[in-house]
Amino acid sequence: MRKSLLAVAIVAVAACSEAPNPDSNKSVPSADVEKTQAAGDLATPAAQENPLLRPSTLQYQAPDFSQIEDEHFEPAFEQGMSEHLQQIQAIANNPEPASFNNTIVAMEQAGSLLTRVSRIFFNLVGSDSNEARRALQSKLAPKLAAHSDSIYLNADLFARVEALYKQRVEKELDAESTRLLENTYDKFVKAGAKLSAEQKVTLRALNEEHSKLTTQFSQNLLKLSKDIAVVVDDKGELEGLSESEIKAAAEAATDAGHEGKYLISITNTTRQPVLTSLSNRALRQRIWEASANRGTSGELDNRPLVKRMAQIRAQKADLLGYDNWAEYQLTNTMAEKPENVFNMLSSMVPAVVSNTKAEQADIQAMIEQEGGEFEAQPWDWAYYAEKVRQAKYDLNESEVREYFEFNRVLKDGLFYTMNRLFGIRFEPRPDLPVYHPDVQAFELFDHDGKSLAIFYADYFARDGKRGGAWMSSFVGQSGLLEQKPVVVNVMNIPKGPEGEPTLVSFDNVTTMFHELGHGLHGMFSNVRYPSLAGTAVSRDFVEFPSTFQEDWASNPEVLANYAYHYKTGEPIPTELLKKVLKAKNFNMGFDTLEYMSAALLDMEWHSLPADAPQQDVEKFEAQALAKHGVDLATVPPRYKSTFFAHSMGGGYSAGYYAYMWSEILAADAFAYLGERGGLTRENGDWYRKNILEVGNSRLPMESFVKFRGKEPTTDALLIRRGLNPSSGE
Repeated sequence: MRKSLLAVAIVAVAACSEAPNPDSNKSVPSADVEKTQAAGDLATPAAQENPLLRPSTLQYQAPDFSQIEDEHFEPAFEQGMSEHLQQIQAIANNPEPASFNNTIVAMEQAGSLLTRVSRIFFNLVGSDSNEARRALQSKLAPKLAAHSDSIYLNADLFARVEALYKQRVEKELDAESTRLLENTYDKFVKAGAKLSAEQKVTLRALNEEHSKLTTQFSQNLLKLSKDIAVVVDDKGELEGLSESEIKAAAEAATDAGHEGKYLISITNTTRQPVLTSLSNRALRQRIWEASANRGTSGELDNRPLVKRMAQIRAQKADLLGYDNWAEYQLTNTMAEKPENVFNMLSSMVPAVVSNTKAEQADIQAMIEQEGGEFEAQPWDWAYYAEKVRQAKYDLNESEVREYFEFNRVLKDGLFYTMNRLFGIRFEPRPDLPVYHPDVQAFELFDHDGKSLAIFYADYFARDGKRGGAWMSSFVGQSGLLEQKPVVVNVMNIPKGPEGEPTLVSFDNVTTMFHELGHGLHGMFSNVRYPSLAGTAVSRDFVEFPSTFQEDWASNPEVLANYAYHYKTGEPIPTELLKKVLKAKNFNMGFDTLEYMSAALLDMEWHSLPADAPQQDVEKFEAQALAKHGVDLATVPPRYKSTFFAHSMGGGYSAGYYAYMWSEILAADAFAYLGERGGLTRENGDWYRKNILEVGNSRLPMESFVKFRGKEPTTDALLIRRGLNPSSGE
C-alpha cells in the first residue's frame, strides 16, 4: 500500500525511499504554505508536550518511541489535518497563475505533520496494536477519508492542476517533473475531480462508508487471530512436533491463560505450517477448519463486510466511468486491463492443475501405503506431502530447520548477500529507541561509507501484530524535502522458547530475503519528489524487486555462508544441501494453484458491475473457482474472502495477481544476472541504478527495459516454478 498526496495518511506502506538532489532542482513553497508548514513544528508548549508535533531530533527523524504515548496521536492527527487543509487551501487560492512550483511542488511539500503522525501510527497499528490504537483507528478512518476527499475534490485546486497538465508539452519540465505532473493529474481524475457536485456528494458518502468497513474488516482479522487459536489439552495429540515446538506451544498457552495446555496459533493463510508435522488427523482437521472458516460466524463475521465492500467498489467505479472496480484499479498499471490478468492466469491453469493432480495422486498413494482408508482432504495435504517429499528426496524439514538459526540467517545470509551485491553494510544501532523489545535497529552504510538509511527488523510473531509479512517506512526518501528513509521489515516468525535459539523454516528464510528486497527498494531510492519515491510504483511492479531477491536464499555461495547447524556449528552437509535445492520446486502445483485461486477470486469479486446484488459469499467463491477450472476441493484458495486482507482489507483489491505478474519480471531479471555472472557488485550496481534508485520517476516497463535490454518473457518463470516451458509439463 502506497502514498497519495496525503503522503501515506491512510494506509500502511508495502515498501518506500532516500537521497539528495542538486540545489538547482529544489523549489521554495509559497509564503502561505511555508507559514502553515512551520506552524506544527514550532517549539510551543503543546509541541514540547507532544513529541509528534515536531520533527524527531533523532537521526533521519527516526521516531523517538521513548517519548511517544498513545494519547499523543489523536491531537496530532487533528492538528495535522487542519494544517494540511490550510496549506492546500492556500495553494488552491493562490492569486498567482498556476505554476509547477506553486502548485505541484507546493503540494509535495504540504502536510509534513500529518505525514509524520500517519506513518508512525499506522505502522504501530499493524505491528504493535492495542485496544486504544484500534479504537482510534476506527475513529480516524472516516475523518481521513473525508480529508482526502477535501483535497482531491477541491475544484479550485484541480483547476490549477488541470491547467498545468494541459500545458505540459509546452512547459520545459525535466522527465521526473513531467512524470509527477501526469501522476498528480491522474490521481485527481481517478479520485473524482471531474464529477459533478451531486456526484461528489455521492462519492464522499461511499468513501466514508468504505473506510469504516475496511477498518472493521482489518480489526476483525486481528481479533480473530487470537480468538481462533486452537487449545490442546493433551500433549499426546501433538505427536510429530519437536520438543522445542511443544514447549513453545505450552508457553503460548500459559501466556493466553490456559495453564497446563498447549496453544496452536493460526497464521494468516488457509494453509497452516503446523499441519506438515502433526500426525493426529482429528487435530489437523480442527486446526484447518479454524483457519478456513474464520470470519464466518459470530460478532466477527466478515461476510456482510465483504458483500458491501465489493458493492461499494463497483458503485464507485461506475460513478467514475468504469465498468467495474478491476478496470478502475488497473489503469496506470503494467497489466492495463482485467482481460490481460485473466489471460495471464488462465494460460497457466492447465499445466498447474495437471501438476497438482499428479501431486494429489502421490499423496493418496502415500495415505494408502500407510494403511489409510480415506480420500485426501485439505488438512491431510501438507502432512502427507511432507512424507512424499521425504520419500522422494530423503529430506526431513525439521532436520533442515536446524541449519537455519535466525541470527545467522539475518547476518550471514541477508546482510552478507546485500554486501556482495551492493557493497552495503548494516551496523547495529542499539542506541535508537524501538517500539517493542523484539525490534532491532540498524544503520545502512553504502560501499563508500556514506550513511543511507535507518532499518528496523521486526521479525517475530506476537499478540497485537497482524498476520503476514510486509515492509513499510517511518520516513520516506525525498531530495526535495532532504529526507533519508527510515524503513521497517515486519514478519511473523515463531520465536524459539525462552533461552533457546529461533530456528527458521526455509520458507521464512525466503520471505526474509523478499521483504529486504522491498526494504532496499525504499532505502536505495534516489528521487526528488516524495510521491515518486521508493515503492510508489504500480502494484504489479512493486513485488518485482522483492521477489527478485528471494532466489539468493538458495544460491550455493550464500547458503554456504549461513546454513550452519545451530548446535554443532557444522555447515549443512553437501548431500543435504543438494536435497534442499532439488526439492525446492516440490509441491509447486499446490503452491501455484492456491495462489492463482486467490488471485482469480480477487479479480472476480472486483469484476462485478454496479447493479449486481450483494453476493452470497460461499456461493460466489464456489462459482468463481469453478468458472476458471481451479475448484479442487483439496486445494482451497490461499485466502478465502472473509480473511483475504490483501483484497478486502488492504491495498491489493483487484491487485493480488501482482505477485505472479511481478514474478515474471523477477524470474527473467534473475536469470539475466545469472548469465552476467550472478552474485557480483557489477550486477548489483546495474540493478540498483536501473531499478531500485528510480522509484516511479519513469514508467515501470521503461525501467525494466533499461535494466534488461528487452521486455520479459515467461520462460524463466516456468523454469523457476519447475514447469517445462517447451512441453507445458
